Amino acid sequence: MNKKFASLMATAAVAGLALTGCGSGSPTGEGGGSTSAGASEGGAASGELTPVTVGVLPIAPSVGVQYGIENGIFEEHGFEVELSTQNAGAAMLPAVSNQQITFGVGNPLSVMTAVDQGLDMRIAAGYSNSLAEGDDIAGVVTRADSGIEGYADLEGKVTSVNALRTLGDLTIMNDAEEAGADPEALDFSEMPFPDMPAQLEQGNVDAIWVPEPFLSNVLADDANSLVGYSFQDAIPGMPTMVTFTSGAYAEENPEVVAEFAAAMTEALAASEEDPEGTRALLPEFIDLPEEVAQNLKMEELSGEIRTDQLNKTAELAVKYGFIDEAPDPASLYIQ
Repeated sequence: MNKKFASLMATAAVAGLALTGCGSGSPTGEGGGSTSAGASEGGAASGELTPVTVGVLPIAPSVGVQYGIENGIFEEHGFEVELSTQNAGAAMLPAVSNQQITFGVGNPLSVMTAVDQGLDMRIAAGYSNSLAEGDDIAGVVTRADSGIEGYADLEGKVTSVNALRTLGDLTIMNDAEEAGADPEALDFSEMPFPDMPAQLEQGNVDAIWVPEPFLSNVLADDANSLVGYSFQDAIPGMPTMVTFTSGAYAEENPEVVAEFAAAMTEALAASEEDPEGTRALLPEFIDLPEEVAQNLKMEELSGEIRTDQLNKTAELAVKYGFIDEAPDPASLYIQ
């Protein structure tokens, strides 16, 4: 791996950890934002802003919330938004459950897993989706001379993912089975994204599953080849993050939740329609170099709750033993 490539990968790694305070109020750490739990349903109508704390992950798509803050969209809907950075989606869920964080933005499978484990969670709006066609935002990569030409060839091989029992290994298991392999014969190893290219080059793993910007970077090396886009091949347009809240908060504040979902939907649509303006926020938002920000391939941002794709995700999660039972759509989605 040459020095320029290694430097770019290191930059991308730092970008995933560097999100600090940003938003209309002082940033809070995990467990902050306790003022949000008592938000008034009449805040927007009375002209007073309703304070809400929104948990986000330190990754590029989270900039959609910041776009809405910067352009006054949440304020127009009557909200004063404070961002709370969470290093992992799993840590965000209990904070949302006990209303220390009003709304979270994270992996839908994590939300389903929390529901399966007894937490009352509701999906209030969509957030980001993989691309339904063309070059997608995450994929499986192997060495060009590995003999691995498709998902079926991953049987008996080691594929690295950043975390086990998440959307990466879930979709790869489905894609491999669809290609005729035994999904139980796939071997997954947990590894940070920045470490994967070197481990693949050294032959310590047979394949790696990586999102952007790692995907484009690793495919820039002709010695590597793409096996497939696991999200797109499993569920085209698959939701990668959703906006969620606790069941208790949703039942106590239905008007606030509905209005926030409308605000989030408007903010994401505006961000999606203004890629240059959105990318201009990334260097400060996650300390990303401008060159990387300008060329970064992004998920589709949309507040639509893609119930068909989410239900399919739940079905796969049950099929492969990630969860015991699919959540009841009638109670999971706030429509």
